[in-house]
This record gives sequence, structure tokens and C-alpha cells, in this order.
Amino acid sequence: IVDDKVITSKILDLNVTTDKVANDAITYDKLGVEFTTTGAVTTALNFTANQVFTKTMTADTTFTYSNVGIGMVKDFILTGAFVPTFPSGTKTVAGTYDGSVSNLIQIVAIASGDYWMSISKAQ
Repeated sequence: IVDDKVITSKILDLNVTTDKVANDAITYDKLGVEFTTTGAVTTALNFTANQVFTKTMTADTTFTYSNVGIGMVKDFILTGAFVPTFPSGTKTVAGTYDGSVSNLIQIVAIASGDYWMSISKAQ
């Protein structure tokens, strides 16, 4: 060893473990897109694609979920005076959809096929 520099190319991925990452060392810039982006959807909410989904319905719409992990929480801004239908296993625990205003819908994955949804309306 000539000096105490760490040569990144010499560190194998398998040698980087969670206990070697300092507490509070992961910054917002290092988070994946599923935690940092907003994206418009047609009918599919891919939980690994965005943190915030947006949609203005132009007809009654049936939504689907994909790539859901237990504990994931996603935000969905939904507007349009139509009827939204969510996947089987989605339980509305608070609020009611109001097509005359923007709605913030938060979806929490409780278990596989078990989702809790709360709806808040813009004032």
C-alpha cells in the first residue's frame, strides 16, 4: 500500500454490505426513480416506476397495480368526473372520490393483494 486511497475499481460489489454504509449516508439524489419521480399513467400503476402518478380520466377507468412490494406507499393525483375502479383487494379506509376536484389518493401495500387507500380532496 502506497497510500490510504480507496481504489473504487478494486472494490467488488459483494464487498459493499449494509453494515459498511454509514447511517444517514444515503441522500435523496441516490434514491431510485420509484421514490423521486412523477409520471402520467393510462391505467397501470407500476410501483417501481414513480412515486407520484397523475391521471385525468376521460371515461370510467379500471386501474391495475404492478411491481408492488409490501410497505410501498404511492401517491396518485386523479381528476375527472368519471368512475375509477381499483384492483381487487383495494380497501378505501378514508375519503370518497370526487370527480369535480383533484383527489390525492394514497395507496399502501399491506400484503400481497391487500391495499389500503385513502382519498383527500383539493379544497
